[in-house]
Amino acid sequence: MKDSIANYPAMIPALTVKGAAEAIDFYKAAFAATELYRLSDPETGKIGHAELMINNSLIMLADEYPAFNKSPQTLGGTSVRLCLMVADVDASLDQAKAAGATVLMPASDQFYGHRSACVADPFGHQWLLQHEIEKVSPVEMQRRWNAMVTK
Repeated sequence: MKDSIANYPAMIPALTVKGAAEAIDFYKAAFAATELYRLSDPETGKIGHAELMINNSLIMLADEYPAFNKSPQTLGGTSVRLCLMVADVDASLDQAKAAGATVLMPASDQFYGHRSACVADPFGHQWLLQHEIEKVSPVEMQRRWNAMVTK
């Protein structure tokens, strides 16, 4: 456990889950997360705040406290996908599936130059796993998008 983080990035996702301790274990298994620390409620054992590193990116995490935060399970879904850049989408997808993720989109090459897959974690959050396969300019992306949607 680290004492503190010297410099926080400008934006940090903060996830709310039902079962934060289980979620931390899942993220360790699925995405090779490293737990920096957690603050637990001494009466309930619920995690009020935890910080994880995934691929050099900080993620904050807490158990659901309905008066303050709600999980995707309570809300009936999520409108946010977390994009995780990885070295190998296929290997990362296999690792996430083995840890208990549900595949929403199998790995495939995309018009914008990435190989991508999408999974849902057991706590209702969606993760877009990607690695770059080619550099594509915005002009070329638009051309490819137009060709794809006008078929």
